[in-house]
Amino acid sequence: MHIGDEGDFPMTEAVARPPRSIFARQNLFVATILTGSFLLFLIQPMVARFALPVVGGAPNVWNSAMVVFQLLLLGGYLYSHAIAHQPMRRQIVLHLALLVAAALTLPIALYPLPSAAPGWEALWVPALFLLSIGPVFFMLSSQASLMQRWFAASPEAGDPYVLYGASNLGSFGGLIAYPLIFEPTMPLATQSHLWSAGFVALIAMVGFAGWSRWHASSDFAEYVAPDEEEREAPEVTPGLMALWLALAAVPSGLMLSTTTLLTTDIMAAPMLWVIPLGLYLLSFSVAFSEEGTLAGHLSAVAPITLLFVGALALSPAGQASMEIAIAMAALLFLVAVALHMRLFDLRPDPRHLTLFYLMTALGGAIGGIFCALIAPLVFDWIYEHAILLIAAAMLLRPLELPVVTPLLKRRDWRSAALAAGALLLTAWLAYELSQAAVYGMNARVAGFIGLIACIGLVVASRRALYVPVLAMLMLGHLGWSTIRSSLDGDRARSYFGAYHIENSPSGALRYLTHGTTLHGQQFTDPAKKDDPTSYYGTTSGIGIALQQAPEDARVGIVGLGVGTLACYRKPAQQWVFYEIDRQVVRFSEKGEFSFLSDCTPDARIVIGDARIALDRAAHDSLDLLAIDAFSSDAIPVHLLTQEAFDIYGDALAGDGLLLVHVSNRYLDLAPMVAALAKKGRWHGAMRTDTDNLAAGTTPSLWIALTRDGDAYNRLVEAEGPSWAQLPPASHQPWTDDNASILPLIRW
Repeated sequence: MHIGDEGDFPMTEAVARPPRSIFARQNLFVATILTGSFLLFLIQPMVARFALPVVGGAPNVWNSAMVVFQLLLLGGYLYSHAIAHQPMRRQIVLHLALLVAAALTLPIALYPLPSAAPGWEALWVPALFLLSIGPVFFMLSSQASLMQRWFAASPEAGDPYVLYGASNLGSFGGLIAYPLIFEPTMPLATQSHLWSAGFVALIAMVGFAGWSRWHASSDFAEYVAPDEEEREAPEVTPGLMALWLALAAVPSGLMLSTTTLLTTDIMAAPMLWVIPLGLYLLSFSVAFSEEGTLAGHLSAVAPITLLFVGALALSPAGQASMEIAIAMAALLFLVAVALHMRLFDLRPDPRHLTLFYLMTALGGAIGGIFCALIAPLVFDWIYEHAILLIAAAMLLRPLELPVVTPLLKRRDWRSAALAAGALLLTAWLAYELSQAAVYGMNARVAGFIGLIACIGLVVASRRALYVPVLAMLMLGHLGWSTIRSSLDGDRARSYFGAYHIENSPSGALRYLTHGTTLHGQQFTDPAKKDDPTSYYGTTSGIGIALQQAPEDARVGIVGLGVGTLACYRKPAQQWVFYEIDRQVVRFSEKGEFSFLSDCTPDARIVIGDARIALDRAAHDSLDLLAIDAFSSDAIPVHLLTQEAFDIYGDALAGDGLLLVHVSNRYLDLAPMVAALAKKGRWHGAMRTDTDNLAAGTTPSLWIALTRDGDAYNRLVEAEGPSWAQLPPASHQPWTDDNASILPLIRW
């Protein structure tokens, strides 16, 4: 038995019972790996929270950040793989030296990178994260695989792969700790210093781990773990490495596509960003287990869940409810467990441990790049989610069923007839489903989905049948209508979201939707095309305020939408629109919506983040400012903080009026705005517009704020629709340092 320089332990047989000191050292490595992974995944939402006031709240901001994290993770694994065969003492000294060098960049702070030019956000955001936390994140990324390598250098250590579960458990803990503990209770400066202290403690732990292996060889000891006696490690071939890449890439991509779905329809904030990532990491802990019982049960459920929940993947309104969003998150977890379990079962001999993790990290980076960088450029809708679910169906283990599976696997006429009959029946049911789904979810639609899913389960033992059934199910449930909209040019996508233009069934209105939320509509009748619609009717809060605005008022609108508010403009007024997404402006420039060209053709349009632009604007440059920049139901938190309201107050005249649109399906934002008003000494009133709505208008909730008592009285005492008092304020107003959505969720 080869034991290198580690001659401190008497070995009477090829495999001896490890002495008690070995178990203590195992605990040391487990603790070191847990701590490193905890810090690694705590810093991700933390630095995103640091950057929120600068980069805004678009869902793709987090996806861009994830690409940086995955590339740094890949770099860390590459570094670990590169030094793994160096003499052990050289590894220890080099790694400790680099950890200390990375510590010199602490505490965590954003790099002072100049603002991004419009259109360059997809590159600027990754650059910001790379420059801000690159060194420490790179070194932490190498921790898990390198510590496992050091751990396995002892002949009594055992199978190092099981420590990967501990690594991901630590990662999951870091992610959950941030939204539940760090974000709600600590300012960012405190978070940064605590994290830095944790990094210093980690350096000490790595030092102790290195000391415990100071006399070890850099080669793996020829120890055979009990579970390895019955398992023959596969030979490392190009085909096997390609399979590793696929099994790692698909869950990684699904994690990001699920994040896009969640944050588009609810909120772009670390609270929701971490849910898909946390489930993704937890799947590693479940899958990379020696026992594997739980992973086996979850893997068996995955193909079934994929049929029922995956049916919604191409539906434009598939994620329009909290229940469906939860189902999508559950599907991500089940599929990730199933694919990662296959990955674990295909792990090589421990001599190839760092290569295995390098390929896993490379696959994760490929999935991330596909979703965050390639898909927004190639697709005009979130097609990557459906594509990844199809890819997952191709990689899942076939579901074995009694009677049916043996019949399908027989290569004779009966098997072929059953396969052909299943596909033909599925095609007919999918067509009927597509006709019924146009009228919304009902018992008939649910019945067709159930029948097709049952066929999918029957043929689940053959991927060549299971995958087409899943694809037809997606197409039947509004999938073809989604694709047809793209072919007709009615969809558009940018870094900030996916948009859809369509007419109402009667043809009287043209809509712009973002995600599943209406962002504006216009009458197609020339006689009515300039009438205010949706959330901006004459009885809405913003409609009342603009009708009462002085003839020469200077008006600023944050969020262009389809430009509905433009037609409230009075001839002598000066208007400026702040819009972060150039694609939204193109809808008006191309004539898809004509509010802007009809009513404010000379209005100034500022492309970029409104908070940054207003911070640069002249003092007292506006008389009325409307904040209406929400993407779908996602809330850009940085526009609703105390610092943001200070910027608005500085840009407004002394008697200026601030209007904030707080309509939302999932969050009760009015108490938070009330808290911000109380903190900033604003007078405030609320207008809920739900009764006697005119044609084309929708319910809305607007809050009006001013620091001038006379301006407040003029607004609320004027004849017309009434205003109400603000609700009781939230306990703590949001700041750039501290903004938790938990108290505001409509559970």
